[in-house]
Amino acid sequence: MGKLAVRALRAVLVVVLVGTVFVQASMVWAMATHEEEGSLPLTPLRVITILGMASAQVTVVCVGRLVTMVRRGTVFSHAAFRYVDGVIGAIVAAALMWFAVTAINAPGQRDDPGVTLIMGGIGVAILGVALIVLVLRMLLAQAVARDVEAARMQAELDEVI
Repeated sequence: MGKLAVRALRAVLVVVLVGTVFVQASMVWAMATHEEEGSLPLTPLRVITILGMASAQVTVVCVGRLVTMVRRGTVFSHAAFRYVDGVIGAIVAAALMWFAVTAINAPGQRDDPGVTLIMGGIGVAILGVALIVLVLRMLLAQAVARDVEAARMQAELDEVI
């Protein structure tokens, strides 16, 4: 991975992290100072937003650690699995929170249930992203196994020579 790509990705991760912290602070401030108005229950939506931003932050930290491992050449190790698992867990949590938002929003969509169906479809798509990352985790497991096997074979070859 090139230095420019690593720097660009790290810059994006920092922007996302700062942005999510700003959103969380805004939601906490809104819960403390603004009363509920309108037909939607705002407090549960604000809490879900805060938790959703936390799942994004977990993903950012895990991806940042994986980028560091790639840069150091240590990504093909068992230590990488904990970060990949963190990303998968955060994505699943985000999908569950999206389904909660969909459920909260559904009573207001009685006249147009298509909105609820679309929101449910987005939740399924988020779960699909988690499944894609799970497949990538399986590929990482295969790469780590092959790397371990190659190291073992190299050690055997070194003994013979």
